[in-house]
Amino acid sequence: MRRHWTPLAFTYLGLAIAGLIGTWYFNVLAIIQVRDYLRDLATSGPAVSSFGIDLLVVAVAGSIFIIVEARRLGMRFGWLYVVGAALTAFAFTFPLFLAMRQQRTTELARVEE
Repeated sequence: MRRHWTPLAFTYLGLAIAGLIGTWYFNVLAIIQVRDYLRDLATSGPAVSSFGIDLLVVAVAGSIFIIVEARRLGMRFGWLYVVGAALTAFAFTFPLFLAMRQQRTTELARVEE
């Protein structure tokens, strides 16, 4: 089986590498500095930076997924979920998109029957 790497696959792979390097840089820094990781999450320190990078990379990858998947399924205004994340929270708009995506795939499956 041949593997086909698309630009989108490379984008996701690049984000995965950025997420690994970014988060582990601050995790290692916390270990070297003998920081209390959980306390740092509540106050400040490398743990917060690691967590922030973690969420940022997930939000970027999720935003790309939203745009690509919305186009693939013919969902109008997919970009509004990404804009909405900036106004509310990605923790709100991504699950909302997944719910609407599920509704759309169910709708498309019924049309094919």
